[in-house]
Amino acid sequence: MNTSLFINGEFKDTEEKQRIINPSTAEVITEASIASGEDLELALASARAAFDSGDWPRISLEERKEFILKISEGILDKAGELAKIETLNTGKPIKESTFMDIPSAAKTFEDIANNFEKYLTEERIEAQNAQCNLRREPMGVVVLIVPWNYPLLIASWKMAQALAAGNTVILKPSSLTPLTALELGKIIHEAGLPKGVVNIINSSGEKSGEILCSDKRVDMISFTGSNEVGKQIIDYSSENVKKLLMELGGKSVSIVLKDADLELAVNGSLCSIFLNQGQMCTAMSRIFVEDEVYDKFVTEFVEKAKRIKLGNGLNYETQMGPLISESQRKKVSSCVEKAKKQGAKLLCGGKIPSDPSLKSGFFFEPTVFSDVLPQMSIFQEEVFGPVVCINKFFDIKEAIRLANDTDFALACSIWSKDNSLAQDLAAKINAGVIWINTYGMFYNEAPYGGFKQSGFGKELGKDGFLEYARLKNVVIDKTKDSKPLVNYWYGF
Repeated sequence: MNTSLFINGEFKDTEEKQRIINPSTAEVITEASIASGEDLELALASARAAFDSGDWPRISLEERKEFILKISEGILDKAGELAKIETLNTGKPIKESTFMDIPSAAKTFEDIANNFEKYLTEERIEAQNAQCNLRREPMGVVVLIVPWNYPLLIASWKMAQALAAGNTVILKPSSLTPLTALELGKIIHEAGLPKGVVNIINSSGEKSGEILCSDKRVDMISFTGSNEVGKQIIDYSSENVKKLLMELGGKSVSIVLKDADLELAVNGSLCSIFLNQGQMCTAMSRIFVEDEVYDKFVTEFVEKAKRIKLGNGLNYETQMGPLISESQRKKVSSCVEKAKKQGAKLLCGGKIPSDPSLKSGFFFEPTVFSDVLPQMSIFQEEVFGPVVCINKFFDIKEAIRLANDTDFALACSIWSKDNSLAQDLAAKINAGVIWINTYGMFYNEAPYGGFKQSGFGKELGKDGFLEYARLKNVVIDKTKDSKPLVNYWYGF
């Protein structure tokens, strides 16, 4: 595994190291280099110089496309190795890393490479006595800050679009899960990108956040993570104003109507909260079920939740791995205990498993609550773990009110055989992404992002790509004889 920083086209090993833990066993996997203040300065200077005077923003779009395709191919060439590293570092089941995360990361680079040229097509507006040419240009130096739940995939989302737009980047993965991001440095180096175009540093947010986000050499920050950290970044960035893309938390909702395919709704809802141990901003941690099918839904959901196989992420039979850290498990456990004290009814789970084979890792049982009131913390606050509330509703207006009764507005799943009804309901739900009869389907061609406290800006698709480009309006005079009035306003 590569454990060195990647700055200005070179790998740098540092004296200060950080132990990287396998959440399944609490054992040390390796030690990774930690960036010093000098390393951060070098990354900033390298990215700035590469943009201002380097080749990357100025090469042909076809050349840029070829470089990005090489990154995609490099990920696929090392897919097995990357999947294993991702599972070791995050604890997520190897099936998820192998069949979802790594190939999706490669596909992100491939798709943007094949589409960004048309996104950059110059637009023309014919105005009165003028022609306006709208051009898309790169933002400049972009800092990409990615979370620990999908380290390579979210890094790929951001980096592919930032690079395709012609920017230079500094990637800062979570210090809990830097390994696949550091491996990405090797792939980029092998792809032959010019020096300074991509810089990858490993550092704690406390140490590097203010430096990276307040520096005037940075033109844009793209952040995915918690609301608490997001607010700090907004504060830091105000010192030298720059563009922000913020993908923050969620308290997403599934709505199960009485006409739904119940087996589909139960299975889909299980995936929507227990995939990746519930450590997803789009986790459907609130499920509202119409009263006529509520009892049957709950019975089937709880029975299947109890059968989910916990285990070491490297075991292909494992369905749910550990939480990312002991501190995260303590947070989840605290949320569960608080919910119980506030009167929520625990239907299953709610504790650390007793299986001796799991005692070393940071495991927590799939947890289901009912009788949860809107004023309870478990209804309003993001847990970021395998904890779900199932509530009953009696009419659609009530479901809409409950769904929208949070500070978050990221995602929603609607389960119904009536497509017209589902789409009408979707129009009334305050969320940036609505899935009908499915969950968690992300497409590189379509945008993703939330509203309210879930952040602002989009990832993926044309809209996501254009976040990383600035819009310039070049106005050409078209008045008769090229003599606009403004030229003679003081012409006496």
